[in-house]
Amino acid sequence: MERRMTTTSETRASGYAWYVLGILFLVYILNFIDRQVISILAEDIKRDLGLKDEDLGFLYGTAFGVFYSLFGIPLGRLADSWNRVRLMTVGLGLWSTMTALSGLSSTGAHLAAARIGVGVGEATASPSAYSLISDYFPKKLRATALSIYSAGLYVGGGCSLFIGGLVVQNWNRAYPDGGPLGLAGWQAAFLAVGIPGLVLALIVATLREPIRGAVEGLPEPERHPAPFRAFFDELVTILPPLTLIGAARIGTRALAVNALALALVAAAVAGLVAAGEPLPQWLAVGIGVYAVFSWASALRHRDPPTFALIIGTPAFLCTVVGYGLNAFMSYAAGFWAAPYAMRDLGVSAAEAGLLLGGLGALSGFLGVTVGGVIADRLRRTNPAGRLVLVMLGATLPVPFLIAAFTASTPVVLYIGLFGAQFFASWGLGAAAATTQDLVLPRMRGTATATFFIGTTLLGLALGPYLAGRVSTLTGSLSTGMLSLLATVPITLAAGAIAYRTVPAAERTREDRARAAGEAV
Repeated sequence: MERRMTTTSETRASGYAWYVLGILFLVYILNFIDRQVISILAEDIKRDLGLKDEDLGFLYGTAFGVFYSLFGIPLGRLADSWNRVRLMTVGLGLWSTMTALSGLSSTGAHLAAARIGVGVGEATASPSAYSLISDYFPKKLRATALSIYSAGLYVGGGCSLFIGGLVVQNWNRAYPDGGPLGLAGWQAAFLAVGIPGLVLALIVATLREPIRGAVEGLPEPERHPAPFRAFFDELVTILPPLTLIGAARIGTRALAVNALALALVAAAVAGLVAAGEPLPQWLAVGIGVYAVFSWASALRHRDPPTFALIIGTPAFLCTVVGYGLNAFMSYAAGFWAAPYAMRDLGVSAAEAGLLLGGLGALSGFLGVTVGGVIADRLRRTNPAGRLVLVMLGATLPVPFLIAAFTASTPVVLYIGLFGAQFFASWGLGAAAATTQDLVLPRMRGTATATFFIGTTLLGLALGPYLAGRVSTLTGSLSTGMLSLLATVPITLAAGAIAYRTVPAAERTREDRARAAGEAV
């Protein structure tokens, strides 16, 4: 009897687990509505605030992404030691409020500050959600469940274009000289998508917190005696200039190495600025790179087992890099598709929002779900099978992207983007599940935060900006987007290394953690 019950628990999930997944799916939809809506509003924001394409790429990607990844690490650690449901509730309330406040921006600096706030709030979501899902669903269903959750990315991105395009076009038509409170259409759109998140936060607060590791038959980890003290200790290791204090706590040598890293990053940023690159972009990226280095150095001393299974595992890092560069293309295409349609093909905001949003939501949802199911099936016979999806997700979209961003008619653009997003989304659930399998249950929030460093610092903070920068320099948005294809060989190389190293890394997970001091 006991054996039958255990077998069932290893292959099935409860009805309540699927309910929780549904709520988390809605959270992720709002997450990407609030993140992505700026795409359909970009042309109006550019006009009203006097910005360039590179500025739009900075607002969408870098201002949001750097601080999303920077705060994601300490918040991921908090997800590992505190109540994940409460953390997500607070974060949802914060990013929804900051999205609404984006609608009150009157300068690019004001909007950048609000976008940073959105990034900090959204950094609570996926570490909490990935950890919750991994404790509600057995390993054999984990990639499928994470893929369903991740599909909210595409549904939310699609809904954001549809809602944003509808609001901005109708508002501008009804109030050509500004509506109530002098708000333009793009400002009203930010308010319209931000406020519903406050309602959903009340529903999230009612979810039950699962027992960590129970679904895998592991003993429940001891509760952390002071999770917020640990959170602030973590913040000191990653938030400049407090990072110097964090390094000094470790020792004189650690402080010297940290200061040297800071000097090298500062020199690189100064060199880029001297070469004519904009200071805000590379200052933000430099802060992100230095902050991650400081955190990783501190983690090595404070939590050797977690460092060993994440930073010290090449399979984990190559999975992050492989999917991060996949996201590099996907984020850029997702942001610049609407401006390309409106600017180069003469499509209206409402039409671009409806078709790009609807097709994007459908292709992403189908792609990430199909990819998750295929990944789980490949995993049954090959421990590294999921990595095949990561590599296919980097190569199959290429001809579709070329067709889309050289299109002379909207139909070709829509078809190309549908195919590109369908295949690009294959790797998301596969990469996410791989990173979760490579760590112990208590490390899952931190592993998720590390995974999202790749999709933010590599993907979100660089992809949209570099496409916009090349567009500014060449006068061609098409050239800006297609120039990013140069990264595909690097993506494939990282995926191939991960494919070769993941099986041994997963097989030796407990042994390596034990060797680093973990009581398992």
